[in-house]
Amino acid sequence: MRHGLNCLGCCWALMALLFVGGAMNLLWIAALSVLVAVEKLAPRGELFARACGGVMIGAGAMRWISLSPL
Repeated sequence: MRHGLNCLGCCWALMALLFVGGAMNLLWIAALSVLVAVEKLAPRGELFARACGGVMIGAGAMRWISLSPL
């Protein structure tokens, strides 16, 4: 029970993303699963996670800028 609550507390955003993405597209779920597996299992997984996070923040910012009215 404690492990489940800890997982829910630290990964709630990923769980929400998986729920929305899983209802929409199985390919996105597979891609997220591979990213999480590499982050957890690779020797320098924390560096990979930071790089992916930076790329995703940049992509989100570019998307936001491209959709915002001038």
